Amino acid sequence: MKYIPYSRQLIDKKDSKLVLSSLSNDLITTGPFVEKFENNLKKYLKCKFSYVCSSGTAAIHLAMLSLNLKKNDIILMPAINFIASYNMAKTMGLKVYLVDVDELNGQITPNKILECIEKNNLKKINALIVMFHGGYPENIKKFYDIKQKYKFFIIEDACHALGAEYKFKKNFFKIGSCKHADISTFSLHPLKTITSGEGGIITTNNSKIAKNIKLFRSHGISRNKKIHWLYDIKKHGFNYRLSDLNCALGLSQLRKINFFLKKRKKIYTKYLNELKKLHLNLKIPEYSKSIKPSYHLFTINILFDKFNMNKDHFMKYLLNNKIITQQHYIPIYKFSIYNEKKKSFPASEKYINNSVSIPIYVGLDKKKQERIIKIIKRYFINKKK
Repeated sequence: MKYIPYSRQLIDKKDSKLVLSSLSNDLITTGPFVEKFENNLKKYLKCKFSYVCSSGTAAIHLAMLSLNLKKNDIILMPAINFIASYNMAKTMGLKVYLVDVDELNGQITPNKILECIEKNNLKKINALIVMFHGGYPENIKKFYDIKQKYKFFIIEDACHALGAEYKFKKNFFKIGSCKHADISTFSLHPLKTITSGEGGIITTNNSKIAKNIKLFRSHGISRNKKIHWLYDIKKHGFNYRLSDLNCALGLSQLRKINFFLKKRKKIYTKYLNELKKLHLNLKIPEYSKSIKPSYHLFTINILFDKFNMNKDHFMKYLLNNKIITQQHYIPIYKFSIYNEKKKSFPASEKYINNSVSIPIYVGLDKKKQERIIKIIKRYFINKKK
């Protein structure tokens, strides 16, 4: 019996065909598939500007650069997140303040942000990174209200949330529309909603920010529109471009995104119905009805101390049954590179000690999912004995 991964991509013949067709073009980088993919993303997300780049990390870096953040500027971000945002901020010399998270869903909340501001006596904040952990975009309006009060930029680290929507007043908006944020960034890694192999997306509605993104993405080069061999360097930029081969795959995947989201929702719903009443010490995060998630992760929280066990025991139990799980993510303050004064993040500690991401991906069939549920149920039955 093969291992069931916690996630994986789904590539079909249509994807392969379009990628192969991109190889016959004269330009296989900065060519027609890049522009077409960006335009289709712009239409799908309903934003004014959409750019692709080499990775989700590059997208975050471009976001920070395009806002003209500079050394010692203050940026707030979740204590629970992949290391990319923290790495990029520290590379730029920004002063990072980590914000504690909700102990069940792993997301920062408006109250946690305000607590961080008050505890650290912050008078001037330059930017806030919000991350919709698992693909569930909560608290958009409240984040926006705090932004309006403190006059900082909001960067949405939406690596999990491509395709997700949120309700603001009476209307639904896609994450990436940038209606209530300055910039949204996405990852096109193979395990995300759609993939381009590797890649990232960055969106905005601000023309000045958009101009900066384009410059920083390609060495800061500004070309003469009439004489192609003349150009100027206006920024200290990078090579964060994405090839036409990658964009051909991304374009083909984007055409299937509604199918992907529908399939993920079906898997999520089955897990929820089967597991939500399984045991008092198993908690599943609850989300508001005013969002339409991307269902990137399905995370369960087990109060392991009640069993006199720990998370490693449970994850090894599943691994021994050929089910691969994951933790999202080790808190940033636990890494060796975190050299700021140690602070208390009690909710983050509870989250990481109790949370486990179980398999959810488009290719997870009913038989495999039922096996996962059966194995989890068996764990709790054994604990009752």
